[in-house]
Amino acid sequence: MSVSIDVTGLRRERVAVVPSPLAELGMALHALSEPGHHPGLQGWATTVTAGLDPHLADRMCEADFLWRTTFSDLFLPAAGIPGGSTLPGATLAEDLDLLDKLTDEQFVAAALEFTCALSYDAPGPDTLSDPRLRARALELAASRGPHQVRFARRLLEDPPGVRAWLRQFAQDCDEAFFAEAWSRLRHQLAADARHKTDLFRRKGLAGALASVSPSVTLDESAGRIVVDKLADGHTATADGGLLLVPTALGRPHLMVLHRYGWQPVLHYPAGSPEPAVPPSVEQLALRMTALSHPVRMRICRHLARSAYTTGELAQVHGMTAPEISRHLGVLKKAGLLTTRRRGRYVLHQLDVTVVARLGSDFLEGILR
Repeated sequence: MSVSIDVTGLRRERVAVVPSPLAELGMALHALSEPGHHPGLQGWATTVTAGLDPHLADRMCEADFLWRTTFSDLFLPAAGIPGGSTLPGATLAEDLDLLDKLTDEQFVAAALEFTCALSYDAPGPDTLSDPRLRARALELAASRGPHQVRFARRLLEDPPGVRAWLRQFAQDCDEAFFAEAWSRLRHQLAADARHKTDLFRRKGLAGALASVSPSVTLDESAGRIVVDKLADGHTATADGGLLLVPTALGRPHLMVLHRYGWQPVLHYPAGSPEPAVPPSVEQLALRMTALSHPVRMRICRHLARSAYTTGELAQVHGMTAPEISRHLGVLKKAGLLTTRRRGRYVLHQLDVTVVARLGSDFLEGILR
């Protein structure tokens, strides 16, 4: 499984490595919402969370699926500007101005990505004008709770109002904690961007991509970039360009924006990885066996990002609810899932702290 980017005919001047303040704010929000994904940032996340104004903390919950569940393309609005040559802004205000240039249809489609109701890397109907899609989006939002339903309804009924809300929210986050973080991180990101740009000039696209991640390769004969991920997707630079956007807060996430009609973006972690610790050999074997099934691996890709109901997973994977339930049962028996009830829905989520330890657990097990 992989996400590929067709770069046939891509001109050198159309490749850019540029930090994005808005994308980094999105990663900051993600790290605050899912600290288990980022053990190296837990001290920072704890400090920021403790100092948050309660009103701002409540507003974070209103639309946390934009950065917790997926990492919405709204945080990379430069990619959606027609022409495929727009770069992220140098400041948060400039990035937010680019967000305002997206059409209502683009804005709503990107914001509703969490519902799994819309096609992503292929053209599809417009949610704002399709009553069936609107109803389906609201139905899927309902499984996430009242905050998501209210936000999705506001989004469908008043896109300009939600744009204004999001801009003000970003500005308030900037004042509360992000401006201080960005003042530290922007120098690291600028240095990484210069390094990748220099590699690109000296060693070409293959050299620059090799320094992004071992999971990113350039198949020069086929004219495509291949990103090894537990997902299938395809996009092309066509007459546009390719953006590489570094993040200091994003490890271990390596994201590929491959939305239909948008400029492709590789959003990659700069800096160095962090370490990890183990259970009994029997429990380790149970966990690794549970994760070895390809269907369960794909299910885990979703459950690592957010909590999902059995019905949602069945829709995404084209399977029946009983089939999904059987796979969830295996994962739960291995101690890899957490579950919670919200009204009539049962939400399942991957315990990322347990999964993150599997590699070191395995070494501990065979060397013990």
